[in-house]
Amino acid sequence: MLEDTLKHIDDAIRKIKSFKAKAKDKAELVSLLDSLKDEVARLSETHGEQARSIAGFADVAAHEATRRERSEDLLDHSLEGLSLSAKEIETSHPEIVEIIDQVSTMLSRIGI
Repeated sequence: MLEDTLKHIDDAIRKIKSFKAKAKDKAELVSLLDSLKDEVARLSETHGEQARSIAGFADVAAHEATRRERSEDLLDHSLEGLSLSAKEIETSHPEIVEIIDQVSTMLSRIGI
């Protein structure tokens, strides 16, 4: 299930159609997503519930960010949930928090 969620996120990011999104930005997002997948896979070995929570909120955030008629409220809530989920494991897995922050910053920079 976790792998399916991460694949869905990957597919959504690859389909981003934003006026501000350049090929370089999409490539960077895909690279960050690959890093997130690796970190979530490691996290799932020891903290399965937290890994599923992070993957679930990331899936919803990617879905909301790539919808044609995006709901800013739902996107904000999903990003907030993602951030809160990551904070639960910030001490033990700081890499995940850093990657999530980078993804959020990138999405904001390109207008998503």
